[in-house]
Amino acid sequence: MLQTVDLKYSYDNRQTLRFPDLALEKGEHWLMLGQSGSGKTTLLHLIGGLLSPESGQIRIGDTALEKLKGRALDHFRGRHIGIIFQKAHFIRSLNVEENLLLAQKLAGAKPDRNRIAEVLERLGLGDKLRSKTDRLSMGEQQRVAIARVLVNQPILILADEPTSALDDHNALEVANLLEELANNAGATLLLVTHDTRLKSRFPKQIQL
Repeated sequence: MLQTVDLKYSYDNRQTLRFPDLALEKGEHWLMLGQSGSGKTTLLHLIGGLLSPESGQIRIGDTALEKLKGRALDHFRGRHIGIIFQKAHFIRSLNVEENLLLAQKLAGAKPDRNRIAEVLERLGLGDKLRSKTDRLSMGEQQRVAIARVLVNQPILILADEPTSALDDHNALEVANLLEELANNAGATLLLVTHDTRLKSRFPKQIQL
């Protein structure tokens, strides 16, 4: 489902990062480990279409991601790839529902308020539909960020350091939630972290 071959990337034409080839099947859950500076986030951004590789191939399903440009790349990413960042980024002037409607619009999908309400209810946020995101707790913001990914039913979920700022209990809760939601959606999950607490939770691992 996700395959990378001979990926390379360099910042300012200086140090070149070379990444191992990946082959993740549909519905698998993987943990990518590595210390700060090892290139974890860079690789995640390449797979998510946020960066373009210097060379190499990224295939998601039948699509060669490195060949997509502009609006075609934006729409593919919005419809098929869900990215959960360590820090949630919302438009503060919009409420929770409006932020999720915007995610659907940017993906080129039709607004689906029923889908949004369903996802928020599953995440225990059914009563936060009209709340402004800056009025939510950090845990609630994190769940809204996950909801924003799930409304477009991606086939690939990428999570960038989602547990690094959490205590042991909440770190495991978030990992469990991501696995459960990926299972329900039949999506492939790639969780990128330097948090060694999760090593025993994910038997399939990539070490950078």
